Amino acid sequence: MKLTANDYEPKYVFKILREWTNLTQEELAKELNMSKFGLKKYENGENRFYYETILKICKKHNITITFEKQ
Repeated sequence: MKLTANDYEPKYVFKILREWTNLTQEELAKELNMSKFGLKKYENGENRFYYETILKICKKHNITITFEKQ
């Protein structure tokens, strides 16, 4: 699967990545050492997340991040 992140708001990118891991919000929150409520705020766009958070998810679940200049 391929995702062009520029086509989505950050909250949707985060949710899509979680879905690709096949984890529930509760499971991913535990993996990230945070509350389910905190993770839900990422997915609702109420809180910003750091690149390090995305990188941690991607590394653990074999998801590749690619940047491309056009």
